[in-house]
Amino acid sequence: WICLSKGVANGGMAQFQETMRQQLESSMHDELEKLLDTTTGAEREVSKKDFEGFKNLFHRFLQVKGPSVEWIKIQRPPEDSIQPYDKIAARGLPDNVANSLNKLVVVKLNGGLGTSMGCKGPKSLISVRNENTFLDLTVQQIEHLNKTYNTDVPLVLMNSFNTDEDTKKILQKYTHHRVKIHTFNQSRYPRINKESLLPVSTNLRMTGQNAEGWYPPGHGDIYASFYNSGLLDQLIEQGKEYIFVSNIDNLGATVDLHILHHLVSQPNGKRCEFVMEVTDKTRADVKGGTLIQYEGKLRLLEIAQVPKAHVDEFKSVSKFKIFNTNNLWISLPAIKRLQEQNAMDMEIIVNPKTLDGGQNVIQLETAVGAAIKCFDNALGINVPRSRFLPVKTTSDLLLVMSNLYSLDAGSLNMSPKREFPTTPHVKLGSSFTKVQEYLIRFESIPDMLELDHLTVSGDVTFGKNVSLKGTVIIIANHGDRIDIPAGSMLENKIVSGNLRILDH
Repeated sequence: WICLSKGVANGGMAQFQETMRQQLESSMHDELEKLLDTTTGAEREVSKKDFEGFKNLFHRFLQVKGPSVEWIKIQRPPEDSIQPYDKIAARGLPDNVANSLNKLVVVKLNGGLGTSMGCKGPKSLISVRNENTFLDLTVQQIEHLNKTYNTDVPLVLMNSFNTDEDTKKILQKYTHHRVKIHTFNQSRYPRINKESLLPVSTNLRMTGQNAEGWYPPGHGDIYASFYNSGLLDQLIEQGKEYIFVSNIDNLGATVDLHILHHLVSQPNGKRCEFVMEVTDKTRADVKGGTLIQYEGKLRLLEIAQVPKAHVDEFKSVSKFKIFNTNNLWISLPAIKRLQEQNAMDMEIIVNPKTLDGGQNVIQLETAVGAAIKCFDNALGINVPRSRFLPVKTTSDLLLVMSNLYSLDAGSLNMSPKREFPTTPHVKLGSSFTKVQEYLIRFESIPDMLELDHLTVSGDVTFGKNVSLKGTVIIIANHGDRIDIPAGSMLENKIVSGNLRILDH
């Protein structure tokens, strides 16, 4: 199998490789059939559809010979293929914004769990601001649009088998809101043994050890699962033309009327089928995917595709100046066309994992933005950084809970009282990783309007009405504890050692 992946050119070896590939594929198909035979009815039909997609992915995985890009062929995108947002916004808005909005569907990627932040269940159900969850804020934003412009913009959630049940329970609370909410499920693919390249599950159930044998295959699965659900056709029949797709934990990803107007106002022959919002890279974003020109097409380049020798070059802020925010605007008829022609081509991401029992597996995934090269007249728009506000950690959560932002109809806006538009750099240590622990350590969220940089490490707590300015570093060494007193103002300070405040 090692010589297989290296693709030796010798004719006899090529024949041997092809035979090996066919045998692996045949074994995989047999195993998938056995798995299907462990269930019946609707579950069998759903899994059968999922497995068709998986077979296709596995087939392509076996064909791959080395890196998916040749570094020498990479070019900078032409000037007009990435437009500055200001240029798009300068065209203004039409009198009838409602016409454009009625062609739009908002899709949120809702497959992830809150485990990295120490929470059970879907990440979208974590409270982020004034008791509002990610999902609450999304519903409020769209409801505000529908009420303001008297429109009918629906919300579609792409769930995974990890989040579907809990999400559907919570959706009942929005029945009287002015937003139609639809859901569909991402596929469920089998994890495969790293050595044998066969599924590790023995049946389709999601219980016991078997539960570890399945995974949702990355957000690139949106095209096939959206199409297979029947929802895509339903929305096209209702006159919808574009979806705005984003991660549910990106609080900056609100519907932008200027980008929408740009899309729907173009002549039919020149219709842009795919817009990727990109933003300027900072040192914190060196791993983000970037746009390149490759073989005459705009293409997403992810760090996983970069040959080891060029990783530093990829991370450089001077050569690759922008990165993908994963806010995407995509034509619904174009998705339908590409799905029906089987022409959706996305690079495979091989994601290695170790199961609880120590078994090494791989899961094959794709990324939604990687399909950009399949669409006509694709465009990048360089948007303000404010459209990228992801909450991946409690450090991010501290920023969005603070007075740096105000909440208006579900949207977070940077406070006008902050003198410069960049967000502070916040790094909370491992004592703050879980949301519950983080909340206990802050009696109230500090005033951060004039903060540039905050690092906190060790056993640290904050009293009420603390104010942080400039650069603040607080380090409690092992065995020490630091309680920042209520009402403290720390400006350009390093605090270390031991400071206990005890109730008298």
